[in-house]
Amino acid sequence: MSKNLDAVRASYEASAAGDINGILGLLGPEAAWTEMAGFPYAGTYIGPDEVRDKVFARLGGEWDNYQAVPEEYVDGGDTVVVIGNYRGTYLATGKYMDVRFTHVWHVKDGVATRFEQFTDTARVQEALRP
Repeated sequence: MSKNLDAVRASYEASAAGDINGILGLLGPEAAWTEMAGFPYAGTYIGPDEVRDKVFARLGGEWDNYQAVPEEYVDGGDTVVVIGNYRGTYLATGKYMDVRFTHVWHVKDGVATRFEQFTDTARVQEALRP
């Protein structure tokens, strides 16, 4: 395994343990984090603080037991792809979601410079609607 793959894998392990700082620790100070259009937190956020405030704070406050569960890692050197499932219950509706995702990480020397999310946003939106 590469240093970059190890770093990405460690961030998902931190996520599973509820360690937000472990997740954000992968991000460089100017890392661009993109949540795709149609996702409730759509947009591009720059740096760990903005990602924490605009993505993870909302996930923690709006979902019960929200998880990004990786199933497969593809080591492309400076590009690491992760395939898995988002799972959780949206608090406002009580609806459970289990939706596939693909995450593309651009990592240099164990530090992420860019993250992009791909998921079935229509299925995510189903959980948000009463």
